[in-house]
Amino acid sequence: MLRTINAQPTLWEAILPEMCLGMPAELEAVDRLLDDPAFFDPFVAHFHAALGRPSLPIETYLRLMFLKYRYRLGFESLCREVADSISWQRFCRIPLGVAVPHPTTLMKITTRCGTSAIDGLNEALLAKAAQAKVLKTNKLRADTTVVPANVAYPTDSGLLAKGVAKMAKSIKSLQAKGLATRTKTRDRTKMMRKRARSIGANLRRRTNEAKDEVKAINAEMAALASKAVDEARRVTANARRALSQLGEAAPAKLERIARDLEVTASRVERIAEQTRQRLSGVTPDGATRLVSLHDPDARPIRKGRLGKPVEFGYKAQVVDNEDGVVVDHNVEMGNPPDAPMLAPAIGRVADRADKVPKAVTADRGYGDVAVRDALSDMGVKTVVLPTRGKPSASQRAIEQKPTFQRLVKWRTGSEGRISCLKRDFGWNRSQIDGLHGARVWCGHGVFNHNLVKIASLIDAK
Repeated sequence: MLRTINAQPTLWEAILPEMCLGMPAELEAVDRLLDDPAFFDPFVAHFHAALGRPSLPIETYLRLMFLKYRYRLGFESLCREVADSISWQRFCRIPLGVAVPHPTTLMKITTRCGTSAIDGLNEALLAKAAQAKVLKTNKLRADTTVVPANVAYPTDSGLLAKGVAKMAKSIKSLQAKGLATRTKTRDRTKMMRKRARSIGANLRRRTNEAKDEVKAINAEMAALASKAVDEARRVTANARRALSQLGEAAPAKLERIARDLEVTASRVERIAEQTRQRLSGVTPDGATRLVSLHDPDARPIRKGRLGKPVEFGYKAQVVDNEDGVVVDHNVEMGNPPDAPMLAPAIGRVADRADKVPKAVTADRGYGDVAVRDALSDMGVKTVVLPTRGKPSASQRAIEQKPTFQRLVKWRTGSEGRISCLKRDFGWNRSQIDGLHGARVWCGHGVFNHNLVKIASLIDAK
């Protein structure tokens, strides 16, 4: 059952000194902005109006999530900090003497409501900014970045060792509960880890013989992993057969373990195939390469950075205005080209503001003639996109104009906007797995970033 607002304040507030009742200016501005009931509407579809246990009040959830992203806190540390701070409890509309929500409650609401809720929140916030006449869309700039997934640097040997260990643990859990006990299996965890460690030792030698030994070890690990996959699938089949005989009495936990074992086996098989492909001299396709056992949608993305030539995660586009408000963003799997994403983003901004931007600029990655034509057809008067490669004489004359140069210099501020999102609002690493999870995570980051910006613009006005 959906609850939007919290209970009335308790008597404890009445006896507190006035100095304890204040909040920082930023929290007061955001608190006033979040008072609008329009921010409750995106959650209505995810809860029954009358049936079920009452949910966490949405006004409290939104304010807790703001504190989480604004101060870069985990769910557990967020709840501890709120419980220790009177001003944060008052900001979150939690009456004094009432327990702070459990961290798992926040996690469940975040994953349950998903992208539909956070997309609705961002739309409601931008609509409120437009209604207050603080949303400028005359001049826009766009850029892309990589949102890293929550994965360690992937290697074939490391992924194979982790996958075999995970399968062995699941098999042990099923057999301990009396499922597939007669299926012969072998725990190869120690064998895989020993070989993975030996790869590091051989690579330090930096000789051709060492490289050949590393390739041989990788081939051996792929073969061992394939044997472990075959055994895991036999265990899964026998365990499912036994669970189906139990019918409705089958424990849901064991069914989940069997399902996870099957998924892990299929992913380990893909990684073993990638390893054999690499050993044969063929580089696996980055668009389909598996780089994580728990986040199958993460992909290797090369952006040309010196410190990080290859990053593993998702590609995101950010469109912001001259006030630094993010007016559009999208997160995609893999490394799609930049240029085709610009015109749809400008179209969405034009629909929100009911007005076509006058000027749009982006970096050289967007510099296609088709993109310029698409934006011009939409009604954008000034399109500043540096040409890829060597420009023609006519294009060089256009790029040397003062207006073009000013917008190119202004465009570099999009790097600062992305840096702000990464540094202050969680875009440096997505903590929710999968493409859907990355979109939810990044959407919350944009929403809370815009809360700060729009609240300050409204107060200044």
